Amino acid sequence: MGSACFSRGNIRTLDLIQRYLKERGLEQQVKVTGTLCQDRCRQGPNLTLQGECFCGLDSRAILELLEERLGACS
Repeated sequence: MGSACFSRGNIRTLDLIQRYLKERGLEQQVKVTGTLCQDRCRQGPNLTLQGECFCGLDSRAILELLEERLGACS
């Protein structure tokens, strides 16, 4: 949610994640929180999922990551 990640495309990330969770009925099983700087500003947008940080993500990469990590839960 920091300004560098936000300006690099993270403006769409939250909506994308929330839509993914809703479509798969996972809203109550997954906690989504925003954070500020993860000290990887130049590598953003960044997403931390299950304690692991992923950098330089676009919408397609985020969806693939969510499906890989959460697809079996739905």
